[in-house]
Amino acid sequence: MQEQKVTEKYVSGAYFEVSFGVIGGIVGALSGLSGRFTSVSGLGMEVSYQTYYEGGSMAPNFLLDKGVPQRLVLEQGTVTDTDSFAMWMKLVNSGMSISMDGEITLKDAAGRKVRSWSINSAVLVSYSGPVLNSNSPSLAVSRIEFMYGGCT
Repeated sequence: MQEQKVTEKYVSGAYFEVSFGVIGGIVGALSGLSGRFTSVSGLGMEVSYQTYYEGGSMAPNFLLDKGVPQRLVLEQGTVTDTDSFAMWMKLVNSGMSISMDGEITLKDAAGRKVRSWSINSAVLVSYSGPVLNSNSPSLAVSRIEFMYGGCT
């Protein structure tokens, strides 16, 4: 009889813990977002380059131009500090574009940290609440979308 090697796999119950920084001086202190989500997409970074050729050379050279904003999407979750998130949305609705740095941490079913990503200069783009249906339970947040300057 052959022994099977057991590999560690992610099981149901894993989640993403998300938090975005604290800003002081705006009517007290504002902590942007703190919550847990089942799905996170859009983690990445894109950079734009200018291409140029030097005299006599057929090989192109690349000059760093700028970072390209990315879209971070958080789906199916709950916001744990609803007052701060509501305040952040209110400020955005009043025309104030506030960027915050944050962290996304993948946790396993037991709450242990598996991996984390740092997010730079996130700006709130859209928020979708749950579909309200009195016959079925819903999560507090269906989708939150940010534009951000990169992650590490």
